[in-house]
Amino acid sequence: MSTRLDDVLNGNEENYILPFFWQHGEEEEVLREEMARIYEAGIKAVCVEARPHPDFLGPKWWKDMDIIMEESKKRDMRVWILDDDHFPTGHAAGKIKDAPKELRRVFLSVDHVDALGPRNHASFNVEPPPYIPGYYETGGGTIIAVVAIKRDSETGELTNVAEDLSSKVEKGKLYWDIPEGYWRIFTIVENERGGDLKKNDYLNPLVKESVKVLIDTVHEAFYERYSDDFGGTIAGFFSDEPGFYNDNQGAYYDSKLGKPSVSLPWSAELYNLLEKEFGSDYKKHLPFLWHDDKENMSKMRYCYMNIVTELYAENFTSQIGDWCRGHDVEYIGHVLEDNNVHARLGSGAGHFYRALGGQDMSGLDVVLWQLNPGFDEVPSRMFAGEADNEFFNYGMAKMATSLAHMDPKKKGRTMAEIFGAYGWVEGLKLMKWITDHMLVRGVNYFVPHAFSPKEYPDYDCPPHMYARGKNPQYRYYKFLNQYTNRMSHLLSGGKHVASAAVLYHAEAEWSAGDYMYFQKPVKELMRNQIDCDVLPCDAIIDDVEVQDGKLVSNEETFDCLIIPYSEVLPASAIKRFAELAEAGLPVFFIDGLPQRSSEGESIDDVIRVLGSNKRVKTIPLLDLVRTMKSAGYYDIQVKDHQPYLRYHHVEQQDMDVYMFFNEHPLHEIETEAELPITGKVLCYDAYDNRARNAQVVKKGETSLVSIKLAPNETIVVVAVSEDKTLKLSPNLKKLEQVATIEGPWSLSTATSEQYPNFNFFGKIKSLTDLSRIEGLQSFSGTMQYEVDLTWTSEGERVFIDLGDAFETAEVLVNGESAGVRIQAPYQFELSNYIQEGINSLLVEVTNTLVKENNDMLSRIGHQEPSGLLGPVRLLVEE
Repeated sequence: MSTRLDDVLNGNEENYILPFFWQHGEEEEVLREEMARIYEAGIKAVCVEARPHPDFLGPKWWKDMDIIMEESKKRDMRVWILDDDHFPTGHAAGKIKDAPKELRRVFLSVDHVDALGPRNHASFNVEPPPYIPGYYETGGGTIIAVVAIKRDSETGELTNVAEDLSSKVEKGKLYWDIPEGYWRIFTIVENERGGDLKKNDYLNPLVKESVKVLIDTVHEAFYERYSDDFGGTIAGFFSDEPGFYNDNQGAYYDSKLGKPSVSLPWSAELYNLLEKEFGSDYKKHLPFLWHDDKENMSKMRYCYMNIVTELYAENFTSQIGDWCRGHDVEYIGHVLEDNNVHARLGSGAGHFYRALGGQDMSGLDVVLWQLNPGFDEVPSRMFAGEADNEFFNYGMAKMATSLAHMDPKKKGRTMAEIFGAYGWVEGLKLMKWITDHMLVRGVNYFVPHAFSPKEYPDYDCPPHMYARGKNPQYRYYKFLNQYTNRMSHLLSGGKHVASAAVLYHAEAEWSAGDYMYFQKPVKELMRNQIDCDVLPCDAIIDDVEVQDGKLVSNEETFDCLIIPYSEVLPASAIKRFAELAEAGLPVFFIDGLPQRSSEGESIDDVIRVLGSNKRVKTIPLLDLVRTMKSAGYYDIQVKDHQPYLRYHHVEQQDMDVYMFFNEHPLHEIETEAELPITGKVLCYDAYDNRARNAQVVKKGETSLVSIKLAPNETIVVVAVSEDKTLKLSPNLKKLEQVATIEGPWSLSTATSEQYPNFNFFGKIKSLTDLSRIEGLQSFSGTMQYEVDLTWTSEGERVFIDLGDAFETAEVLVNGESAGVRIQAPYQFELSNYIQEGINSLLVEVTNTLVKENNDMLSRIGHQEPSGLLGPVRLLVEE
C-alpha cells in the first residue's frame, strides 16, 4: 500500500502552492510568459489578484482572465480569484458607493459634556457637528440617545444611576433640570463617516444584503462567464483582510472597546438585539461601550462584541462560503491578525474563529516583517510599528492551524500568505525559514506574495518571484517549492497529535477585566516541546466532549485544558469547565480562577465546584510545563532544554511523521529526542528527497533519536512498520576534513539576465564579502568562483563544505552540477563528479536584488554579505 512517504519519494506529491498573480492590465505575451514562469517554478495553481486592474470586470479584465484560464488548462493548473477590485475585500468593485443607505456602512459614536447640579432650566447643545471637509470629517449623523449618568463625587467614576434624556431633546438641544451631583451627559450618534474614511464606500459586513452586493457583483460575474470551469480549473475565491475598519484614528491594532474617540460598527439589527438582551432601557447602557464603570461595562461590552462577531460570521463569511460551496468551489482567505487585532475591532473582525468559520481553509498572512528570525520575544520593527513577536511566533500560526483541526469542513487545511513586503533583502534563505516556521506549526497551504508582471522595479511590496527576469534567485525558486510541496504532502491528511488545549482569550478581553493572552502558555509549551491547539469558548461550550479523561475536539484529543488567566469569562464557558472537570478532564487555570461572568450572572456556586474538584489546579504560568510533565502530559521528551527546537507530529494511516526545525538563525542544536514509536525509524530529508535509517536506540515502547541541526535546518523522522520496503539512501558516517581550498580564485559575475554568460572580474587571493570590494558594492546576481582541484581517490565518499555563503550556492565539478543549497549547511557530495587528478571546481553564489535596489522595506532587515566567505573544506567519510 502506497504511503505519503512513497508519494514524495516517487515525485507524486500534490500541489500546495497558489501564489498571487497580480493583474495591472499587461499585454497578452507578458501574461503568458509569467504563467510559464510560475509553472516552471514547480507551482500548479495561481490566485489572480487585481492589483489593481484598470478595467476590473470589464472587457480587458475578461480578456486577461481568458488568457490565464487558457494557460492554466494547458498545464493542468488551478485558478483561485481574489474577490474584489483591490484589497482589502469589501469594496465590492465600487458598487456600494451608489447603494441604498441601508446597505452602506454605519457607525455609532459618542460625545459627552459634564454638568453639576442642582440647576434648573439648564440646556446643552447635543447636536452632532456638521460634516465640514478639512474640519469635521466625521461630522453629521442622527442622535440615537442622550443619556446622563451620575458620577462619584470623589473619584469621578461613573455610577449605576442613569437617566435616558432622549425625550428632552428639541432641535439638537437638551433641556434638563440637573439633579444634585456630578453628571456626565452622553450623546450617542449614528453616522456613516465614523470609520476609516478611505473605506467609506465599503460594504457593511454586519448586513446580509450589503455583503450580497459583493457576491452579485464579483462572484456571480465569474460564474456567468466560467460556470463550466467551477470546481475544475476554477478552485474558488479568496478574501483578503476584510474587517470592520471602524477606527478613523489610525490605531488599527489597539481598537479595543473603551476608546471614546473611536466609532463602533453598527447596523439596524443591533437595536433589536440589544433590546432583547438588556430590555427596553438598553440605551442607558450604551455609554459603557466607550466609558468605564465598576458594574455595567463588562456586560455591555461583552454583549456588543458577541453580537457583532456573530453577525459578521453569519452575514459575511458564512454567506460567501455557502455561495461558493453551492457553486462547487471553495472559499479561503484571511483577516488581519497583527499584534492581537484578531480579537478586536479596528482592522480586525473581532473574533478569529468566528470570522473564518465559513471558509473551507483556515488562513493567516505573514508579511511586512511580522516574522524576524531570532526575535521571538523581544519586540522588533515591522513596517507598521513594533511587532509583538511573542504573538507572531507563538500565537498567530497556532491559532490558525487549531481552527483547521477543529472545523471538519476545513479538513485540516491552513493557508498562509507569505513572503510579501519584506523587500529585496529577502531571498530564498529567509523564505525557507518562514516556510518551515509555518510547516512546523501545521500550516500546509501557501500563497507566496507575489508574481508581479510589472516591469522591474515594481515598488509594490517586493520581493517578486520572477521580476520580469531580473530576480537572480528565480532559477532556484523551484527548489524551495519542491521542498514545500513534499513537506506539505507528508504532513497533510493525518491526525495532529497534541497534549493540551489552550483557551482562546477573546471573550476575556472583551469583558473588560484582567486577562492573559493565549500565546503566553502556548509559548511555555512550545519552548519545551509540548504541543497544543487553541480552542475558543464556542468550541468548548458546544463542540467538545470528554472520553477516557481526555478532551475530544473533532478528531483531536488532548490530555488537559489550560485556561490563561481571565478575570471575566462567559458564564456558559465557566460552567462548561466545571462539567468537563466532573467528567474527568484535568483543567489548569493559570494564576487564578475567574472572578465573575461576562453577563453579570452569579458564578459563585460554579467557582466553588471548580475549587473543590481534584482535577482542577490553579498554577503559576512558570509552573505549567513542570506540572504537565510530572503528570505525563507530553508526546515527546528532549534530553536537555532546547527552547528553539520546534516539532510537529502527525499520525498518518500507516506511519508517524515528526518534523523537527531549529528555529534559531545562529545556534546549532544537538540533542536526543525520545519518541513514542517502535518499528523502523527513518530520517527523511525533504529538500534532497531522500530517506535513510535514523540513528536510534530502542527503549521499550519508545525510540531515542539523535538530532543534530544547523541553524534554520529541518529534518523529518518517520516511523513505519518493520516490513515496509522503501528505497533508502546510505547512512552518512562521520566526516573528517582532508583539505582546505585556499585559492586563489578566479572571480566572474553575471546578472540574472546575463546568466550563464559571465564577465571575468579578476583573481582574488582570499574569500571575503564582495559587497565591500570596489566595483561590486551594488552588484546583484551570481558570483562564480573557479579553482583547479587535485584529487587522489582512496574509494571514500567525498564532500565539499562551503562554510558561509550568501546566499544560494551551486557547486559544479567538471561542468556538472553537484547540487544547489539555499541555506546552511552548504554541503555537497562530490563522489559522482570528482575524478583522479585535476578537476575544475566552480562555486556559484547568488545574492538578492537588495544590493542594487535598497528598497524601503529592506531597510527594516539586516543585509547579509555577498558571495562565498568559506572556509571551503574537503571532507571524506572516516
